[in-house]
Amino acid sequence: MSFNSYRTNSSNMPDVIFLLLVANCLVFALQLLLPGVFERYFALWPMDSSRNFFSVWQLLTYGFLHGDFYHILFNMFMLWMFGRELAIIMGAERFLFYYLTCVMGAGMIQLLIAGMQGLYYPTLGASGGVFGLLLAFGLAFPNRMVMLMFPPIPMKAKYLVILAGAMELYFGVSGNAPGIANFAHLGGMIFGFLLLKYWGVVRF
Repeated sequence: MSFNSYRTNSSNMPDVIFLLLVANCLVFALQLLLPGVFERYFALWPMDSSRNFFSVWQLLTYGFLHGDFYHILFNMFMLWMFGRELAIIMGAERFLFYYLTCVMGAGMIQLLIAGMQGLYYPTLGASGGVFGLLLAFGLAFPNRMVMLMFPPIPMKAKYLVILAGAMELYFGVSGNAPGIANFAHLGGMIFGFLLLKYWGVVRF
């Protein structure tokens, strides 16, 4: 499997992307209808939480929950933006496996960091999977020009991946972005890289 051997038509939305968008939006709607219920059982709680909320399924389910409208809007936009062509390249089953691996890998990194730092708040959001998609997109289309949102300037995808990774590392180490799971974002990229390496997509 090699990214370079594919040419895609991104004008159509693959079914797997559509289903992920619908699933995330439906769960968010349920969160609004039942405040706190989904967060209690399906967000990712630290393993040493004094209230013992952690369950193993949360490593997957947290990736379908979001904190507010802007949180889900950003993540779903990124899923649509970077996922469409990757889903065509990989095929639906492999794409879904890759995406969910990034989500769960990000969750495992977050649990590790939460344990080391004594954090007791839950984590939620699709960002770990989205950052994994960003990495794969940068490897698949390194010279593709993409438009940043803030600030709105064009940049090659490979540089966007480097910039995003560097910023998440900086904010994670410095603590200048409280409430954001920066190391989980990095975890999504790391697990995505390792899976692509295992599949033979990454040659270094």
